[in-house]
Amino acid sequence: MMPPAPDLHPYLEELERFSDGQMTVAEQEDFERRLEQDAALNHAYQTYQQLTADLRWVAGHETLRMRLEAIDRRLDQRHRALQRMEQQERRKQVRWGLVATIAAGVLVVVWLVLRPSSSQATDWTNYYVPDAGLPQTALGSNRPLLVEAMQYYREGHYPQALNSLQRVPNSALGQDTLLYYSGIFLLSQQDAERHEEAQALLRRVAQQPNSGLAAKARYHLGMAYWRTQQPELARTTLETVAAEATNPYQQAARRILQTDALTN
Repeated sequence: MMPPAPDLHPYLEELERFSDGQMTVAEQEDFERRLEQDAALNHAYQTYQQLTADLRWVAGHETLRMRLEAIDRRLDQRHRALQRMEQQERRKQVRWGLVATIAAGVLVVVWLVLRPSSSQATDWTNYYVPDAGLPQTALGSNRPLLVEAMQYYREGHYPQALNSLQRVPNSALGQDTLLYYSGIFLLSQQDAERHEEAQALLRRVAQQPNSGLAAKARYHLGMAYWRTQQPELARTTLETVAAEATNPYQQAARRILQTDALTN
C-alpha cells in the first residue's frame, strides 16, 4: 500500500516562491536549512517538484494531441478533395506515373551521391568512445526521472532517455549537465538531424570554461562534427582534446588523429 501523499497546502506558498526564485537570500537560506531538518517539509518539496514535472509533461502531451487532431482534420479535408478529383486523376495516371518514376530515380541518385560511405560510418563507430552516463552514486534516491533517463540510455533507448531527462526539474540538475547529456543522447541516435542538434548543445557546454563537463563535451563535439561529415572541424576540435592532459578522452582523440580516418 502506497503512503498517503503529503498535504502541500501548508507549504504551497513557500514552495512556489522557492521554486520560482522569488525569495530573498536570507529567506532562501532559511528555507534550505529547514529542508534539511524538517522531514515533512522535505517530503512536501519532493512531491511538489515531481508534481510540477508531471504537469509540464502532461501539458506537452496535450499540445501534441491538439496538433495531431489539427493534422487529422486537414487530412480529412484533403481526402474528401481527392475523392472529388478521382475521376479526373485517372486520366492523368500515365503521365503522373512517368513523373513519379523520374523523380524516384533522381532521389536515388542524390541519395547515392550524398549518403556517407559505409566505411566512414564504420570508422566512426569503431573510434567513438561513448559517455558512460552518470554513476549510480551521483544519481541519489530523490531524482527518479534522472535515474530513469540514465537507465534508458544504458539500455540503448535514446529517445526515451532524452524524454525522461527533459522532465527532470531544473532545481535537480545543473544547466551544463542537462545540455551535455541531452547532446549525448541526441548524438547516440541514428537520425542525422539529431546529430546536428547535438552539435549545438555540446558546443554550448564546451564553451563554458567553468564547467566540469567542458573538456568531455569538446571530445563529443569533435565526434559529432565527424559524424556529420565535417572532417576539418572534427580534426581541429579533436586536436584540442588531444592536447589537454586532464581530458579523459585525450587518448581516444590521439588514437583517431594518428590514423587517416578523418580523411576517408
